[in-house]
Amino acid sequence: MEEKKGKLYVVSGPSGAGLKEIIGAVLEKRSDIGAVTPVTARKMKAGEQDGVGFWFYDLEGWNALKESGDLLECTEFAGNDYGTSRRLVEEQLRAGKKVLLNLEIDRAAQLKAAMPEAVCIYMEPTDPAVLRARYAAIARSPYELPVRMEQAEKQREQASFCDLFLPSDDEAEAVRAMNALLDKG
Repeated sequence: MEEKKGKLYVVSGPSGAGLKEIIGAVLEKRSDIGAVTPVTARKMKAGEQDGVGFWFYDLEGWNALKESGDLLECTEFAGNDYGTSRRLVEEQLRAGKKVLLNLEIDRAAQLKAAMPEAVCIYMEPTDPAVLRARYAAIARSPYELPVRMEQAEKQREQASFCDLFLPSDDEAEAVRAMNALLDKG
């Protein structure tokens, strides 16, 4: 009997590209996507539970994950470590599930290097004016807009390793395109 194998998809894009909304809409309607909870070495906050939101590790456990090669990607943010477990991803793939991760571009690059078979997708509006308008709507100062646009440009330049580009100018169209891609794969 042939083993059923899922597929890993990694979506990246600048803030304001609408990824959270697009991925949320895709996940809402699909039962073939396996959940992979991120791992972290930060301390649990009040009310948090292990395995809900994050799998929590102490520093010794985190270092063991790194040394064993279990981290497909990891980053430090605000003094805490975060990452994606190879074991958790592979469990879902072996179960025949598709896995859909939303990672920042540098983390997506790490994952692609560790798992070249992953399909990396870069999403952003094709018209820079759309992204500029989204940033202008949330900017707290006039200085924030050019900084955000510059960050988006840097991310786009880093995205050359991505397998596909999907425009996110129109959320409904982006959801349709993402579902079509997942159906094909």
